Amino acid sequence: MKAYLVRVGIDLTPESGRWVAPVDTQTHSFAYVPITENETKGRKPIRAGYGITYDKFKPVCESLVGQFPQKLLKQNSHLDPDFEYLTYGDENLRGRPLLGLVSGDILAFYAALRPVKPSIEKLTYALIGLYVVDRVTSAEAVPEEDWYKNAHTRRKPDHTDIVVFGKEGLSGRLERCIPIGQWRRGAYRVTEELLHKWGGLSVRGGWIQRSGVLPRFLDSQKFYDWFKKQKVGLVSKNN
Repeated sequence: MKAYLVRVGIDLTPESGRWVAPVDTQTHSFAYVPITENETKGRKPIRAGYGITYDKFKPVCESLVGQFPQKLLKQNSHLDPDFEYLTYGDENLRGRPLLGLVSGDILAFYAALRPVKPSIEKLTYALIGLYVVDRVTSAEAVPEEDWYKNAHTRRKPDHTDIVVFGKEGLSGRLERCIPIGQWRRGAYRVTEELLHKWGGLSVRGGWIQRSGVLPRFLDSQKFYDWFKKQKVGLVSKNN
């Protein structure tokens, strides 16, 4: 079994939306808000009729924090992963390790979230979803009737784009997030306690700020056993 830790979701970087989705650190309720759909840097435009705007993410954010940035409304989101259809797409160098995934491997998704109430940490780094892999395919090979299921097929894909499909019943968005990070040694990192319980990560010191290389779990089964003990439900919906 192989398993990777994948950062997703909107954040403060210009290419990702310049905002951070909210989390209630007491209940661990959170909003999943994807990055913006950036059609620059050679990316193909969204196919006509396939755009998904940020309007659909406004209600859950307002229920937690009472606001949602007007600048994002009517913009297209890069909804990936799409927990409703249990898909995740990637491209180029960062997604290359995913080409080797087979049925039963794992993708654990995490995001940086902003606490809605005063907190010791300015950001909460937390697991928000998990897929047990069903299959991996080239985005170009996804049939037209399934184009709506992932951001990398809602636009005309590049030949390097891939799409991962999760197993139903074993994959989805977490009903509540699981905090995993802390500010340590000048960066956000997985807590030392969790690094021990997981059996370690391939990145030095548990680094979980943005990176061009996907962190790999050194003991995938140990991580998955830990995850199942958390007894957090998985749902096939984005919020």
